[in-house]
Amino acid sequence: MVDHYQVLGVTRNAIKKEVKDAFRRLAIKYHPDKHAQSPDHVRRNATVRFKLVSEAYEVLNDDLKRASYNAVSDSDSFRRTSSGSYSSNPYGNRGGRAYGYGYGYSGKTRQSSSFRSGFDSTFRYLTTRAFLLNLALAGGLYFAFTAIDTSGETLWKMRNSGKSFEEAIESIEKSKTHKDEG
Repeated sequence: MVDHYQVLGVTRNAIKKEVKDAFRRLAIKYHPDKHAQSPDHVRRNATVRFKLVSEAYEVLNDDLKRASYNAVSDSDSFRRTSSGSYSSNPYGNRGGRAYGYGYGYSGKTRQSSSFRSGFDSTFRYLTTRAFLLNLALAGGLYFAFTAIDTSGETLWKMRNSGKSFEEAIESIEKSKTHKDEG
């Protein structure tokens, strides 16, 4: 995952004007038209950089996209390193190894962030449209089966006053035994 703040060279608490100024400065620097006469590798590099800068500006200039990006970038897989820059290293250290074991985290820290990450992903899943539609369908089916079951009992009681279902089954069995004997 690319750090859009790092691409534009702004801090995470930069205001829209700072983001816009940084974008304009970098867009002029890496615009493909400016590098039309440059060697092929320089032109391709400038084009890639221009696309990164444009994408970063598009995300950071829109409040909704920026909030979503910040929420995702604050998760476990995208952490701030000790130097202040952002890294997509899930271990949170430079080499991915800590204490010589290769795990890169202490159990307590990882456990709490794992819980938070699990809670976040569960919450995101529970609020998706597909999950909510499935939940509504399941609720509707449950209600329908409950209504059918209740209406069946009600109809039975209306037609067979004073008898329970079990009593009716017993009387049917008795009549069958009498027919078999007779």
